[in-house]
Amino acid sequence: MTARRVLVTGAGGYLGRQVVERLTELPAEQRPQWLVANDLRAPAQPLPGVEYVTGDIRASELGDVIARHRIDTVVHLAAIVTPGRQSNRALEYDVDVNGTRNLLAACVRHGVRRLVVSSSGAAYGYHADNPPWLTEEMPVRGNEVFPYSFHKRLVEDLLAEYRAQHPGLEQVVLRIGTILGATVRNQITDLFEKPRLLAIAGAESPFVFIWDQDVVAIILRAIGDGPAGIYNVAGDGALTLREIARRLGKRRLVLPAWLLKGALALLKPLGLTQYGPEQLDFLRYRPVLLNTRLKTRFGYTPRLTSAQVFDLYREARRGHLP
Repeated sequence: MTARRVLVTGAGGYLGRQVVERLTELPAEQRPQWLVANDLRAPAQPLPGVEYVTGDIRASELGDVIARHRIDTVVHLAAIVTPGRQSNRALEYDVDVNGTRNLLAACVRHGVRRLVVSSSGAAYGYHADNPPWLTEEMPVRGNEVFPYSFHKRLVEDLLAEYRAQHPGLEQVVLRIGTILGATVRNQITDLFEKPRLLAIAGAESPFVFIWDQDVVAIILRAIGDGPAGIYNVAGDGALTLREIARRLGKRRLVLPAWLLKGALALLKPLGLTQYGPEQLDFLRYRPVLLNTRLKTRFGYTPRLTSAQVFDLYREARRGHLP
């Protein structure tokens, strides 16, 4: 890694904390000359050698931060992945889309050389005509009914505009699959924690997983000498919901789509489930990411396959990891 002046947005999040920590642990000759960590709140345990800046990704002051610290590489991890109870769609759009728009403008205005963005496989969308394996040349069609998926699609549209209009700003866009690790907790792991795994009749519902430590290593390579471009980030292979249930030692609750849709439409307004009828497509039409370009062009082969990282998560969940 060539020493650079690096800004990490969303530095207080799950990935952000690990990326910042790993950057500080690099040998002196590989460590960034200057490392700035930006988030809404200051960390409880700041790391030495890191300049912490509190601020909103949507604020005009973000450009001042980039200019003041002469940032040349930005790692953009700030996004609302798991909305809180007080969240709403307008806020999520403002942070995810307008926040990225604000950051892109600041990067161009102040001469940032490289931008690393955590996008998502969700940007492809959950569609009945998705091919069995998605490659980076395929269109991003995030579903409007799923805010996170739709916002990732809109962010990717913005990134494409900037690639065309501002080629001096290199982009590394990482379309990340489902992240798992020893301590990951998110909406998808919530599905796996249920006594029985909800399944839709006739749908295999394949999942691709990526180890959190692989994601951190990929981001570090993107900060360094990894080539610019768009890359699917997933381990080799996929696991169907049937295989996931078998690995967990659980049974599936298999329901026809029409019945499940009706049940969710009744139960969600009553507060008996967090999922609405739109979640059918989230489970039924999973985007399955092919990682060939990540391995051949970007030069990184994930250390764990989808099956291996799921088993790691499973063992951690059972308390079997050291």
